[in-house]
Amino acid sequence: MHSTHSEEQVLTVGIEEKLSIGANVTYGFQHLLALTGIFLFPVLIGQALGLDASIIGYMIQACFLTTGIVTVLQSGKMLRLPVVQGPTAAFFVAVLSAGSTVGLGTAFGSMAVAGLIFMLLSIPVRRFGLIGYLNKFISPPIVYGTLLIIIGAQLADIGLKNWFGSADTGINFAASLVTVLIVLVLLIFGGNTILRRGALLWGIIAGTIFYSIFGTTNFSSVAAAGWFSFPDVFPFGFGVSVPIVILMLLAFLQASAEAVGMYTLLTKWGNQKLDNDRVNRGLFGEFLGSTLGAVFGGLGTTSYPENIGIVRVSGIGSRYVTMTAGVLAIVLGLIPKVGMFIASLPGPVLSAASTILFGIIAISGIQMVSKVVWDELNLVVAGSSFIISLGTMYLPAELTQNLPLAFQSIVTQPMLVGVVLLIVLNTVVNIWIRPLLERRSTTGVSEVTSEAV
Repeated sequence: MHSTHSEEQVLTVGIEEKLSIGANVTYGFQHLLALTGIFLFPVLIGQALGLDASIIGYMIQACFLTTGIVTVLQSGKMLRLPVVQGPTAAFFVAVLSAGSTVGLGTAFGSMAVAGLIFMLLSIPVRRFGLIGYLNKFISPPIVYGTLLIIIGAQLADIGLKNWFGSADTGINFAASLVTVLIVLVLLIFGGNTILRRGALLWGIIAGTIFYSIFGTTNFSSVAAAGWFSFPDVFPFGFGVSVPIVILMLLAFLQASAEAVGMYTLLTKWGNQKLDNDRVNRGLFGEFLGSTLGAVFGGLGTTSYPENIGIVRVSGIGSRYVTMTAGVLAIVLGLIPKVGMFIASLPGPVLSAASTILFGIIAISGIQMVSKVVWDELNLVVAGSSFIISLGTMYLPAELTQNLPLAFQSIVTQPMLVGVVLLIVLNTVVNIWIRPLLERRSTTGVSEVTSEAV
């Protein structure tokens, strides 16, 4: 996720400029290629939970649908910015955790409830939308950047070990290696072209072709799938669990921090104003779309940094381009064959691609925290949050299994512990304590100067 860009970037095509239908479709499709979470997260959840390919395929459809709905809302009347939404690592981790403990029905039911709560907190009416006023607490680089590093480190446990699969280890590893090499070559030598922007997708295609030649692939379920279907309402059943709602609230909080950071970049590039009302409109649109997506069985979304990177590199900031991308995503979400095709891709190939993605997430966090002035106070905030969060992965099972589900679901997830610690510590240390110390220091200097005079 390329999440740090020059704030002086000048768009060659402005946010409100309109292009031809052909240009909108071309550039819009390019944005879809960067939505790697759609291709990877549902499949990884399915592999971890032992889901049938048809269920994984449906979840992919629902993710396309969710992405499309929120992208259209954001590019349209809600936010009016060239934002493309996509499944975020926060919801991937939350659904994976909840699905393994209480099932997907309760996971998505609780996500919908959490989404409704955040919608109420961000109603885009003056004095009612609270989230916009919390911006300074959730969007500083030290909070969001450190959180990305934590998420990347947590996800490292998923990628590499799945390169080998459970059978035909040799061909699995070879296909994974081919996938990674293709991705790396395109990222390094692809230039500012569609080859680099879609590097993960092209790597998956190359790895799949290699696997089909030297291994065994089965796409028979694609032929059996239909060409069109509407989504089901709570396809995995419906349940609500207070601990899982808390889990999803924290995921929405992380998505909010990421989204506000992207809004800030785009408005600076487009010389537009980002006030609390606009932030609330954008977040309300995001929460509304993610809640609808949860009802259909899709992962919650946030503003994708990869797509902000495409805007930066191409200079094309038209919100009508990203709106077209949203419409294309909705169309793909209504075609079962698309979901089944992605669900049928070789697991080791997808795991190899996800390994690169997770590494990019972590390094993007390092890019963001490079903006931070690392004095003692900031070291306290980020250092303690980072090490405590990752330490939760190594808590003894005999301790965590005796905790209530509410605590167990949270304290065993570094991302969730991290977002709470970072927001609380940054608020206490940098927003409350730092000004007091600076005033005390200024007063001390003044007293010494007056005594000297």
